[in-house]
Amino acid sequence: MANQNYQNHTQRVPGFLALGFVLFLTIIGCGVNLYRSIADHQRLYSAALLLVVTTCVFAAAFYARIFALKAQDRAIRAEESLRHFILTGKPLDARLAPLQIVALRFASDDEFPALAARAAEQGLKPDEIKKQVKYWREDTYRV
Repeated sequence: MANQNYQNHTQRVPGFLALGFVLFLTIIGCGVNLYRSIADHQRLYSAALLLVVTTCVFAAAFYARIFALKAQDRAIRAEESLRHFILTGKPLDARLAPLQIVALRFASDDEFPALAARAAEQGLKPDEIKKQVKYWREDTYRV
C-alpha cells in the first residue's frame, strides 16, 4: 500500500456501501409491493410488515455506522488532546470543533501545534486543515 496522503486518505468499505444500496432498493421494492397490496387484504399485512422490517434494518445499519464513527471521533479527540498537551504543555484550544480535531490527526508532531492554533484562530474547515498538512501522519485504523 502506498503512503497515506491527502489524495488517498479516505477509506470506503465497498461491502457496506453495497449493503446500503441493496437495502435501499429493497425498501423501494417493499413500498411498491405494499402499494399493489392495498386492494388485496390477504397480502396487506405481510407487505406492510416487510416494509417496516426492511426500514428498521436500514436504520440499524445507518445508526451502527454513525455510532462507530462518533466513538472513533471521541477517541481521536482524546488522543489529539493528549498529543497537544505533550508537545506544548497546554490543553488543546477549546474553539476547535470535533471534526477539526479529527482533521488535525494527520499533521506531524512538528506542524501540529501551529496548525491547531491556526485552525482555531481562522476557523479552518477540516478539509482545509488536511490540505495544509505538509508532513502526513498516517492513520490506517479509522474506517
